[in-house]
Amino acid sequence: MTTLADIFDRLHTRTEPREDEYIGDNGLLYCKKCDTPVQCRVSLEGTEHIFPCLCQCRKEKRDREAQLAKEQERMINVQRLKATGIQEKHLLDWRFEVAKDTPSVQMARRYVNSWKKVKAENLGLLFWGDVGTGKSFLAACIANALIEQNVPVLMTNFSKILGQMGGFYSDERYQYIASFSHFPLLILDDLGIERNTEYALEQVYAVIDERYKSGLPVIITTNLTIQQIRNPSDVAHARIFSRVLEMCTPVHIGGDDQRTAIGRGKQAEVKNVLFPEEGGDYAR
Repeated sequence: MTTLADIFDRLHTRTEPREDEYIGDNGLLYCKKCDTPVQCRVSLEGTEHIFPCLCQCRKEKRDREAQLAKEQERMINVQRLKATGIQEKHLLDWRFEVAKDTPSVQMARRYVNSWKKVKAENLGLLFWGDVGTGKSFLAACIANALIEQNVPVLMTNFSKILGQMGGFYSDERYQYIASFSHFPLLILDDLGIERNTEYALEQVYAVIDERYKSGLPVIITTNLTIQQIRNPSDVAHARIFSRVLEMCTPVHIGGDDQRTAIGRGKQAEVKNVLFPEEGGDYAR
């Protein structure tokens, strides 16, 4: 009967060092670079055997290569998640790294940092406030930060959803809406800008209600006031807003209209670049 020891005895064990090795005092081969052994002695069935092993610098190289491969795999997955979940390219630039350190941004960071609890307890948010105060920016910052952690996020809006559903049959619409549950976080941007037709409102309710049934968190942004949301003008909106308030905690995002400020800055830059002879005061 052939034993494991017999098999090892047949294996060739190097005794001569390579160019980057030397023989240590114990008779084992060592690496010249890190002075750690590339061979080790193992006692097996009462007999001592010499086996090859990795020296310290080769272990470190192996670990670096494994870490690099893991990071490359993560980056590929992140790019896939971004392509799937963030369909408007300009949103990819809306990240915490370029955000001012405001109380709203700090709150959004805490949402990301507490993601495990947020998901477990189904903690949704409703960002409401005037146009241009940064609601969509905050939502996109959260989306990008979570995707960087390999958390699938879908950020979309009802105009896009309704447009994609336009040619679907009823079963296809249901499957499309149900597919949102593949994303641990759903972000619905600009609630209230969609058409107020009976069909559109039915689909809006269907999306929100399906998310409610999934037990997964949702972030919704809207330019509507909290009074409009809490006191809807008709039954169709009442059904929608009731579900929203059941799922999401309202968070007011205040401040100046950032779009107006950006527009003024661009106007000033255009004047300085194109009309320098006018001292930047050409267009009045």
